[in-house]
Amino acid sequence: MSELWRLSATELAARIKSRDVSAREAAQSALARLDAVNPAINAIVEHRPEAVLEQADRIDRAIARGEDPGPLAGVPVTVKINVDQAGFATTNGTRLQEKLIAQFNSPAVDNLQKAGAILLGRSNSSAFALRWFTSNLVHGRTVNPRNPKLTPGGSSGGAAAAVAAGIGQLALGTDIGGSVRYPAYACGVHGLRPTLGRVPAFNASSPERAIGAQLMSAAGPIARTIADLRVGLLALSAPDLRDPWYVPLPLEGRAVPLRAALCLRPGGLRIAPEVEHALRDAAERLVDAGWSVEEIDDTPSLREAEQLQERLWLGDGFDALVDSVTRDGDPAALAVVSAARRKVQDLPADVISQSLVRRTTLTRQWRLFLDQYAVVLMPVSAELPFPDDLDQQGLDGFDRVWEAQLTMRALPAMGLPGLAVTTQLIDGVPVGVQIVAAHYREDLCLLAGEAIEARGVPKSPVDPRV
Repeated sequence: MSELWRLSATELAARIKSRDVSAREAAQSALARLDAVNPAINAIVEHRPEAVLEQADRIDRAIARGEDPGPLAGVPVTVKINVDQAGFATTNGTRLQEKLIAQFNSPAVDNLQKAGAILLGRSNSSAFALRWFTSNLVHGRTVNPRNPKLTPGGSSGGAAAAVAAGIGQLALGTDIGGSVRYPAYACGVHGLRPTLGRVPAFNASSPERAIGAQLMSAAGPIARTIADLRVGLLALSAPDLRDPWYVPLPLEGRAVPLRAALCLRPGGLRIAPEVEHALRDAAERLVDAGWSVEEIDDTPSLREAEQLQERLWLGDGFDALVDSVTRDGDPAALAVVSAARRKVQDLPADVISQSLVRRTTLTRQWRLFLDQYAVVLMPVSAELPFPDDLDQQGLDGFDRVWEAQLTMRALPAMGLPGLAVTTQLIDGVPVGVQIVAAHYREDLCLLAGEAIEARGVPKSPVDPRV
């Protein structure tokens, strides 16, 4: 029973429900794995073993009474430090919130517990969730378990590193510009950014978010298998009245032809040869699985969408963000806001209203475009996972990172879902592809992801390289 941490979430839940193993045994296995490998990667920054075991015992008692414990019965799941979990600090990686103890769970955390999950620990993030790298002055640096020289991604870097190293079968992250998809890509696992309104979100510990963040941010799962993402989404998407953006649509949509578009260079993005190879390989995998794939030159404008994302993010409350980052003093976050200031200084006073109007037009264009295809294959990033802290290597390093992340920054402007699927390792470096579908068609992302996954993905979990 000592290596139950190796099982997928679906396998583990099935074994616990059948009473082949107990939830306590699964929790003990997860805690032992955390103790064994987390010191090397610092993915989990707070956990309470006794509380973990108490949760497991409640699941076992429910099963003994003949009750249905839920689809995630006894599955250990980690929660990002910018998501409210009652009794824990929602630090967001900043010293300003180090003592901000949540009194209530966020809807996503409540939904995980209702589904029978065991909350294993709190996963690390970059300060203010600002970077595609993961370090902060409160909790320190997270290391990529596959290669310590590479970023684990960000801002949900602790979440992805934990999943890749076998610390929990699932992780809850958040994504406003790639913060679920990019860590999954960098750590060689899978990550799903759901549609706006699919997973209810709310942090009672904090002030209401600016409208840009409300429209673009999404909470989603990171996992080692597509099947685990599917069950994770099922759990996370239960309704909650606290989120006015929540939309109670079925997880399975109408049947559509299995037709995919392959776009290698959306918005004229220059991509690394390894990224192009991964995309063409994924397209071949879809064809082998019975899909038709059409290579296209471009999608509706991602360049304008990226500009909208920047304006909706930076045009509302940027001065307050700068003030908070300055008071916190995190050097990496300070460098980000300093570089981003160039993009803010000439924005018009009515930038938000202008952007919201244009967002409607772009969203309409994307809806019509995605009505022609079940999914679109495109890069997660233009490059292989970056050397750690590349964004801190002057403005050239920052601009290189910013440009490479075009697709992850642009797609949230329309609230679209996106799935990062890991496909292979190149000299030990993970690479993968992004699958995009129409609003509330995460089922199509997952369907295509399963076909790609079935033809081979990197082995996981892994023992961290040091």
